[in-house]
Amino acid sequence: MRRVLILVILGLVLAGCGDTEPDAYKAEGTAECLRDEGYRVTTDPQKLGVVEANTANGGLLAFKPGNALRIAFGSDSDDALGIERGYRRFVSKKVRPHITDVMRTQKNAVMLWTVTPPLEEMNQVFACLKG
Repeated sequence: MRRVLILVILGLVLAGCGDTEPDAYKAEGTAECLRDEGYRVTTDPQKLGVVEANTANGGLLAFKPGNALRIAFGSDSDDALGIERGYRRFVSKKVRPHITDVMRTQKNAVMLWTVTPPLEEMNQVFACLKG
């Protein structure tokens, strides 16, 4: 019995430790992380596209040599589906044929690159998604 109690307490302690995943990602925290990773980032609604400028948790535009990234932050994962539809509708004719290669969704964040990013770059951006 004592052993079971110790395991239960240990499990509860471990569950409360470490990084907790936010319910929804947001533009500001993500923008700061991307800047720390060497991206040039703006969250100014005047400089964003129609999709990013009109999302619940903001949007951003990030630049790194050779690629640009747009991220729109909806209120939740259901909202992300609408954002994906928006990107499909408003994306440039140049990007439209390969949109499935350049668009990714994580929870409420929809990311759209100009060209297909290398896996390392994609992972770097996913790691920067903040609540």
